[in-house]
Amino acid sequence: MKTLRFENARIVDPEDGTVRKGAIVVADGLIAAETAGDAHADEVIDCGGACLAPGIVDIGVKIGEPGERHKESFRSAAAAAAAGGVTTMVVRPDTTPPIDTPEMLEFVTRRAAVSPVRIRHMCALTKGREGREMAEIGFLLDAGAVAFTDGDRVVRDSRVLSRCMRYARGLGAMVVGHPQDPDLSAGAAATSGKFASLRGLPAVPAMAERMGLERDLALVEMTGVAYHADQITTAAALAPLARARDAGLDVTAGVSIHHLTLNEFDVGDYRTFFKVKPPLRAERDREAVVAALADGLIDIVSSMHTPQDEESKRLPFEEAASGAVGLETLLPAALRLVHAGHIDLPALFAALSTKPARRFGLPGGSLRPGAPADLVLFDPDAPFVLDRFALHSKSKNTPFDGARLQGKVLGTWVGGRRIFEPEREIAHA
Repeated sequence: MKTLRFENARIVDPEDGTVRKGAIVVADGLIAAETAGDAHADEVIDCGGACLAPGIVDIGVKIGEPGERHKESFRSAAAAAAAGGVTTMVVRPDTTPPIDTPEMLEFVTRRAAVSPVRIRHMCALTKGREGREMAEIGFLLDAGAVAFTDGDRVVRDSRVLSRCMRYARGLGAMVVGHPQDPDLSAGAAATSGKFASLRGLPAVPAMAERMGLERDLALVEMTGVAYHADQITTAAALAPLARARDAGLDVTAGVSIHHLTLNEFDVGDYRTFFKVKPPLRAERDREAVVAALADGLIDIVSSMHTPQDEESKRLPFEEAASGAVGLETLLPAALRLVHAGHIDLPALFAALSTKPARRFGLPGGSLRPGAPADLVLFDPDAPFVLDRFALHSKSKNTPFDGARLQGKVLGTWVGGRRIFEPEREIAHA
C-alpha cells in the first residue's frame, strides 16, 4: 500500500485529550508516525486546517439482512457509515431470523464482506431472542461474536439471565443489556408526564429504566460478567450506575445521540420520526445524561441506527415503528454538544471512537503508531440543512430532517484506504 501524509491538520487525539496542529503519516494501512516534517509519502493530503480524528466506532447498528433488506443492506449501511465518518460498525442481532447460531453468524459475516467499513457482530443471548433458552455462546464466540444481547427484548426470567451471564463470564464474553422493566414499558410510545398525558399517548415511567438496570446490576454482581448497558437515558438510572462503578463491577454504559440532543417535546404533533426506543425523555433527563457523559459516567455515544421504511412510520404515533437512522447524522448531531460547550472534541471522540473500540476489543479509536489508519477528516463548523432524501441509507427516517446542523465529513479512511470523499462517494445499492 502507498504511504500517505496528512498535513495541515487539527489533530483530535482522544487519548491525549488534545487538539493540536500537525501531520500524520500512514504506511501499510497503519499509523506510522506523527510529524510536522517532510517525511516521504506517495500521496500528500492537505487537510486545509480541518480536524483529523480516529474513525467513529458505532455500537448497536441495525442492518436489515436477513429479513428486511428493503430497509437497509450491508452495502447501503456501509455507504451511510462512510459518509458519516464511521469506520467500524458493531451490528445488532435483531434480524429476521435473529443471529443466534454459528451458521447465521457465518451467513451475515459473508454478506458483510461487501462493506469497505469494518463490521463486527453481536449475537443473540437467548435462542430466537425469546428469553427462554441460552444461545450457543461458546460456538458463537469462536465464530467471531464480539458481545451477546437480546436487544430491546429484555430477558424477563432472571434465572435464565443469570445462567447466561455466568456462562458468558466463564468464557470471557460480554453481555449487552437494554435496561428497562419489560412489563412497565410494554406498548409505551412516550415517557410518562404531562406531555404524554396531554397527547394521550401510552407511556412508560422513567423509573422503569432504573428498575431494569438495578436488576441487571444485581446479576452482574452475582456472576461477575462484563456488562454494557446499551442506553442510559434517564437521571434516575445514573445513581445505580455510579454505585456499580464504585463497587468495582465491570460495567460500562452508552447513550444514543437522539437522547443526548432531543427531548419529549420534539415529538410535537405526533411526529413519528421522533419515535425511538426508549422514548425521548424530559429535558431534565437529557441534561442529566449530557452531564454524565461529560463526567465520564457514561462511556459511549452511538447512533442506535434503526432503519424503518415509510410504511411503518407513516402511521398513528402509537402504531408507528420505533427507531431512527443515525449513521450519517451521528457526528454533526454530536457536535451540537461541542458547540454548546458541554464537551470538548477529544472527549467527544473518546466516547465515539476510543472507548467503544476498547470496550469491545476492536482495532481503531487511536492515533498511536501501529494503530489501524481508520480516520475521519471533518470541518466541525461547516453549516448545512439536512435533507433526509440525500442520506445514503435506504430508509430515510431521521428526526433531523430539515434541521440546521454543523459539521461536514470531508473524508473517511479505513486501513489507509479512502472510502469516502464528497466528490467521489462509494457506490451503494
